[in-house]
Amino acid sequence: MDNKKIPNNLKEPIILKNDRGPNDLEEQIDMLTKQKEYMQKKCREAGAAILDLEFKVQTLIKDLDRVSEERDNFVRMLGDGDDLR
Repeated sequence: MDNKKIPNNLKEPIILKNDRGPNDLEEQIDMLTKQKEYMQKKCREAGAAILDLEFKVQTLIKDLDRVSEERDNFVRMLGDGDDLR
């Protein structure tokens, strides 16, 4: 239960009680709205992580291609190029 005190000019404060139960539609809407916002935030974070990983994969592919080409060129310079693997 949520008890809230409202200040007033009387000698005793007015206490409001939140008697909504877990099956109350407003309570369920509030919980589902919070859950939706949480899931949207996590999806955005996951999307950003996916984009970052895709960028890293593309960078690694380019680096691998560059290093493979450098290796092939080096092998050609050392020999006749027939022993490329």
